[in-house]
Amino acid sequence: MYFIGYDIGSSFTKACLFNAEIGKIVENAQYPKSEQPIQVEQQDWAEQNPEMWWNGVKYATLQLMSDNNISPEDIKGIGISYQMHGLILVDSQQNVLRPSIIWCDSRAVETGNRAFQEIGENVCLEHLLNSPGNFTASKLKWVQENEPEVYSKIHKLMLPGDYIAMKLSGEIQTTICGLSEGIFWDFKKAATAEFLLSHLNIDSAFLPDIVTCMGPQSVLSKDAAEELNLVAGIPITYRAGDQPNNAFSLNVLNPGDIAATAGTSGVVYAVTDAIKYDPESRVNTFAHVNYLPESPKLGVLLCINGTGISYSWLRKSIDNSLDYATMNSLAADAPIGCEDLAFLPWGNGAERILCNQSPGAGFHGLKFNIHSNAHLIRSVQEGVVFSFYYGMQIMKEIGLKPEVIRAGKANMFLSSVFRDTLAGISNVPIELYDTDGAQGAARAAAFGQGFYSTIEEAYTGLERLSVIHPNKDDQQAYQDAYVRWLEVNSQLAGS
Repeated sequence: MYFIGYDIGSSFTKACLFNAEIGKIVENAQYPKSEQPIQVEQQDWAEQNPEMWWNGVKYATLQLMSDNNISPEDIKGIGISYQMHGLILVDSQQNVLRPSIIWCDSRAVETGNRAFQEIGENVCLEHLLNSPGNFTASKLKWVQENEPEVYSKIHKLMLPGDYIAMKLSGEIQTTICGLSEGIFWDFKKAATAEFLLSHLNIDSAFLPDIVTCMGPQSVLSKDAAEELNLVAGIPITYRAGDQPNNAFSLNVLNPGDIAATAGTSGVVYAVTDAIKYDPESRVNTFAHVNYLPESPKLGVLLCINGTGISYSWLRKSIDNSLDYATMNSLAADAPIGCEDLAFLPWGNGAERILCNQSPGAGFHGLKFNIHSNAHLIRSVQEGVVFSFYYGMQIMKEIGLKPEVIRAGKANMFLSSVFRDTLAGISNVPIELYDTDGAQGAARAAAFGQGFYSTIEEAYTGLERLSVIHPNKDDQQAYQDAYVRWLEVNSQLAGS
């Protein structure tokens, strides 16, 4: 039996064809081949056309099916992972009313901060586990205040995964996991956050119907099946934001488990069954993929916006012909600490761990007669790792301490410098797995469809590739470099 998993990112749409009987990927596909554009109409804005994501689903699916001698009738389920916190608005005919305001857009920071103060910080934290901050609810309020002609036409609001599910099925639905990431879920009452909607003067009818995160949601429509060269009626049995899904893909489901990823943005994600939140909302708490009101599992998410995008920017700036493998090799030519060169990765919108400041990225301590491309490359990798570690100290403040970090061998985790630095500075081993978001979505879809009787069975065939242990000999050098980075960050980011 085969399942398709989609991972709808801001850079690419990835898809995989998964053989659930042996727990292995048959084929991977990605569209487009180069990174998708992000529209920046004003400083700190970030928008994308949702139709671009749907095109990615179509072309990736056609590639999966054309490259394999598998009948469309053999596809038994679909799972969706997606970039979190985006806002999609549609009218009663399911027409998109404006481009999606995506995760790294910062325009609604003050809107959310104002609601946090007016409603009361304690009320928000006890019920929402977060400040409304720069999340989906605040973005919708921004539309209400600034684009009334758009707001007046709204039938439903959606997150990116809900939009793709709508295009696949014709049904407009969401999940508790999705509502929580949009700051629409009241954890204390285990219901939609009516007090927040009332304060923001948002009609609760805009929220889609709620379906389970892992289980039957809807089915592939006839129209979508024709576009994808599949058969109508295939069940859609999973959807989750990319970071809860990345955690699922790594078997991070229970208290004490930690997942990490370093794509366009970077994340450290810890699972807990206790109510934990940061009073300053520098790290955020959401419903995990296996959350149930009667048995809550929560994910505490540390996000660094400027992760892989920092590395991508550097490649384009110094030599666009360089591939990432060559850059990773060059990074190893520079010493730990890059001879006092520090990089701050705060260049991709408001950073939550900086209380939604957006100070900008930059190199500090650059010396023209000392520093080479190798130093610049390593400095970016170290700067991202140090931002991870900075956030992990916040997680430690609320009682979360990793004993092992699990990650897919992808993106910046392909670099031995990046891996060794993270293990060394945190003094925590890193387990690398052969998995990604699309594979996680496919495995979860197989469980949601009932092919696997337990979640544990969904990890059949999941391969652990290696374990990176902290190098005791280098730990002081990492600490010295971090102290230097922290001094620069304190001066320039006010933290």
